[in-house]
Amino acid sequence: MKNEQLRLLAFLLLGLALVAVITAFIVSGLWGLIVLVLSLIVGVLAYSVLLQANEDTSEYLADLSYRMKRGEQDAFIRMPLGVLFYNEQAEVEWVNPALQHFFGQEDVLGRPLTEVDEDLAQIIVENQENHKAVEVEWRGAYFNLLVQSEIHAVYMMEITHYAKLQKRYDNSRLVIGQIFLDNYDEITKSLNDKAISNLSNYMTNALSDWARQFKMFLKRVDEDHYFFLGYTQALRELEAEKFKILDRVRESTSKRNSPLTLSMGIAYGGEDLAELSKLSQSNLDLALGRGGDQAVVREIDGQARFYGGKTNPMEKRTRVRARMISQALQELMNQSDQVFVMGHQRPDMDSIGACLGLRRIAAMTKKECWIVLDQEKMHSDIERLLASLKQYPEIKGKIISPSEALEKATKKSLLIMVDHSKPSISISAELYQRLQNRVMVIDHHRRGEEFPENPILVYIEPYASSTCELITEMFEYQTKDAEPINKIEATAMLTGIIIDTKSFSLRTGTRTFDAASYLRSVGADLQMTRHFMKENVDSYLQRNHLIDRVEFIGAGNAVVAGEEKKIYDPVTAAQAADSLLNISGVEASFVITKRAENTVGISARSNGETNVQVIMEKMGGGGHLSNAATQIEGQKIAQVKDELLAILNATLQNDTETE
Repeated sequence: MKNEQLRLLAFLLLGLALVAVITAFIVSGLWGLIVLVLSLIVGVLAYSVLLQANEDTSEYLADLSYRMKRGEQDAFIRMPLGVLFYNEQAEVEWVNPALQHFFGQEDVLGRPLTEVDEDLAQIIVENQENHKAVEVEWRGAYFNLLVQSEIHAVYMMEITHYAKLQKRYDNSRLVIGQIFLDNYDEITKSLNDKAISNLSNYMTNALSDWARQFKMFLKRVDEDHYFFLGYTQALRELEAEKFKILDRVRESTSKRNSPLTLSMGIAYGGEDLAELSKLSQSNLDLALGRGGDQAVVREIDGQARFYGGKTNPMEKRTRVRARMISQALQELMNQSDQVFVMGHQRPDMDSIGACLGLRRIAAMTKKECWIVLDQEKMHSDIERLLASLKQYPEIKGKIISPSEALEKATKKSLLIMVDHSKPSISISAELYQRLQNRVMVIDHHRRGEEFPENPILVYIEPYASSTCELITEMFEYQTKDAEPINKIEATAMLTGIIIDTKSFSLRTGTRTFDAASYLRSVGADLQMTRHFMKENVDSYLQRNHLIDRVEFIGAGNAVVAGEEKKIYDPVTAAQAADSLLNISGVEASFVITKRAENTVGISARSNGETNVQVIMEKMGGGGHLSNAATQIEGQKIAQVKDELLAILNATLQNDTETE
């Protein structure tokens, strides 16, 4: 600022001198010479001042530049930002002290990154295409890392303190859970007051000790219902140990001759406690809908995670509930102008038999009922059934295509989904969308995460052998004045039960035999049943061809992969999976086949020791503990097989660690 003022003064003096010289020469030549001499003296002085000002400015700029460059170098070396440069051969060229600190006294210059630190080299390789900083963990610390691959530079800002604060916050977020004793009412019915009190005290103490172990608050709400609060840190520990409390309670109560199981619904990740409570109840409903003896964990707006469910669900169905569902179904039919019954894609005999049974119940209620069926995608047993239905024009005429159903449907129509609860696998997803607020579900499979949003009535019983069994029980509560179930309907429903129970060898209870006995009493024909169940030659040869390709994986797992370019019938694949269970030592079978041009399917079966439902759910499918399946699009058979083997190996490893 001072140099600028000197320059201004010098130029001002020169200007005044010039004006004075001109004025003096105008007045007199003598005065002009005198003023000229004086002006020259002033000019010399001004020039000297300008030179001095320039020298001072240059010196100031040089000093400033030096100090700035030195500051930059010091900052580059001393700043708390790790910097590393490497060459084309991925060798370390330079590191600043902030990053050298993590290497200690180790000399890293000139050495390959993989030799200096393999983990750091891997982190750099994985993030060299990122254009934004990412959070990474290295040598027990957390960093924001940015890789500039074009100049071979790595920048690492340590954020361990903030990462720990974030982790502490995440670990301290609230978790809300609900616990339900699945079969408490059934167990206590046969106990005296003292035994009930002892069992109740035992369960409360066991759950209180469990809650205390994980620093949670537990409150008993009802005889068979508990509520707990905890933190996400405790939830992570519970998930790490796979909710051992489920096995502990089941095993310990079995030894006391009062085999109780638990179901849990757990929610976390939100700030609205009312929303968390609602989600925990929804998760508990999902666990119960899947048969109980399991925990369902879900974050707000997240995917559900399932734990437990290792045992077949205990039968909790009662005649009272069957009567109540039957009465509710009649009321819904009476409130509707017409009824549509729809099974799953590529329907089996249980699905079609259930549709025929519901059509008969609708007829007894004097309601028109349409069976929605895509007749272009059927197996041989369904084709034989439809051929037999030609003798029953009143039934045959009620079977319509999905497009016809869409034309007939109105806002007052009722849609009943049978033998499935996933809208995505319904015969007509469009019909479901049209009637999604007028939907009833009748199913015997464990409920999955995908489920109708607003069903008006749900009848899911995972311990039932088949959907046909559930619907057969409803006939007991229908009016006796209407025309009863006929031979073809009873035969189709009995065939559905026989196929789903593998001739009464799997998932069969006393209620199953009661239903079969009723169907026989109203005219079900076993000879016709055998006719429906016959295999054609191609199916028989395909099934044996698949079995011939079996591989045995681990302890008790049989895996079959069909030919890559050959499309197999899904029923044939299922039959092959069933047949493999007859081999000694096989506990679970998985048959992988191509179902369509861009779809690969897996049919999974087990003898009850392995939960194939959980395995199939990890691959996007579902089903029962002993009977499950999935379909995967856009992958080859080899890829699906590799994914299945990875899951089987991980499951085997987890089971080994648990033991």
